[in-house]
Amino acid sequence: MADIVHTSRISITRDRGPIRIAQIEGFSEPVHYGVHGGIQTFYQVDPVEEHAATLDHIVGAVAA
Repeated sequence: MADIVHTSRISITRDRGPIRIAQIEGFSEPVHYGVHGGIQTFYQVDPVEEHAATLDHIVGAVAA
């Protein structure tokens, strides 16, 4: 079995509505998640602020 090279430590809290804030160990700035565009339309929500969805980050990570 290979040695573990990294363990992600992330704390996610719900701010308001669909907005979530992630604190990622090793980074001073939080990451904001939410909804926008088609996701907003699909779930029929009208957020106060639009943010990238978790899906956007997943797609971006595997596309790199």
